[in-house]
Amino acid sequence: MSLVFAGVCSHAPGITGRKHMAARDDVDTFYAALDGMRSALEASKPDALVVISAEHFANFFMNNMPAYCIGMADEYYGPIEDPQWLGIARTAVPGNADLSRRVIQQVLQDVDVAYAEEWKFDHGISVPLHFLTPNYDLDIIPVNINCQGPPLTPLHRAWAFGEALRKACDAVPERIAIVGTGGISHWPATPDSGKIDADWDRDFLDRWQKNDKQQLLAYTDEQTWREAGQGGFEIRTFIAVAAATQGLPARVDYYRPIPIFAVGCTVGTVDLGEVK
Repeated sequence: MSLVFAGVCSHAPGITGRKHMAARDDVDTFYAALDGMRSALEASKPDALVVISAEHFANFFMNNMPAYCIGMADEYYGPIEDPQWLGIARTAVPGNADLSRRVIQQVLQDVDVAYAEEWKFDHGISVPLHFLTPNYDLDIIPVNINCQGPPLTPLHRAWAFGEALRKACDAVPERIAIVGTGGISHWPATPDSGKIDADWDRDFLDRWQKNDKQQLLAYTDEQTWREAGQGGFEIRTFIAVAAATQGLPARVDYYRPIPIFAVGCTVGTVDLGEVK
């Protein structure tokens, strides 16, 4: 069965943890966009959701940092952060070890990928799931791309990884949804936290929306660090989704810089056409 849903969204911890500090219109409009994404996801009737996120030193550190990792368990737990701080209760999240194994085996035909039978979800996965699968009734396949500790995977390899994921989705009989989640420009855990370069964000989202491979891969890490902060390295998750849906139109359903959330808040979906 082919891919039935694809999209991108932000995952910053402030989205849930600092809701009470944000302007009411920011919360209402952003949450409404996430609700719309959930409705579209549910309408696609997926059997499993692949969540492509960034590593935040929750499960891996510099002594063992895979460029890519896919979860292969029947159950996961999260968030790893303090639930009161994040605003999300800690819970068990269903996985599907058999499906994950088949996806991993297919991805390995094209891209070397690590796998993990134990995985603690941090905000990078827990925040999106809080909105997209609030009842935790959908099998999740977690995916991490190292966007934290250099040397980082080159952007063209993130594209190749997205292509491999799409081939894996097409190779299994289950209905698969993919969501890439990260920030665009942001400076987390630094004195510049809350800084957002909205122009940079909009330019990147325009490239993503057009699925312009050449322009999406044109960034250098030096440029991204300088203009979009270390959090900007998470464009790799959005690029992987673009690769998994190359040639298909996408749209940015919502974008607004919300400094108290410390990120430009984004929701985007890909038009996959009529999927039976």
